[in-house]
Amino acid sequence: MNYLFSKLGSFRKVVFFLLAVFLALSLVRNIQKIRKANEKIDNAEKKLEDLNKESLLLQKKLKEVESTNFIEKEARDKLGLAKEGEIVLILPEDEVLRKLSPKEGSEEEILLTEENWKEWFKLFF
Repeated sequence: MNYLFSKLGSFRKVVFFLLAVFLALSLVRNIQKIRKANEKIDNAEKKLEDLNKESLLLQKKLKEVESTNFIEKEARDKLGLAKEGEIVLILPEDEVLRKLSPKEGSEEEILLTEENWKEWFKLFF
């Protein structure tokens, strides 16, 4: 009988050891699942924060777009409309303006030339 109890005691130790290993592995898996769940929650919170910021920006833009000043500006800039009594001045494109504008140093050239009557005198005589 002693032999049977000694074998039964070692069997209990093996079962207890296997049970402890199984519980430890289960605990490790659960900890990993909890970490992954926390990462998902953190990512979702960051995404929610970004969406809230974007929502605030869009609400601000909506208020700006709905204002009468914005509507008037768009009507003036894009449609060429004006209020009653206003004059619309349409300027040529930037490249054309640069070509038409006086060159740098041209004022100096004008100042260095002779007086007007001397220029006329040279022209006729």
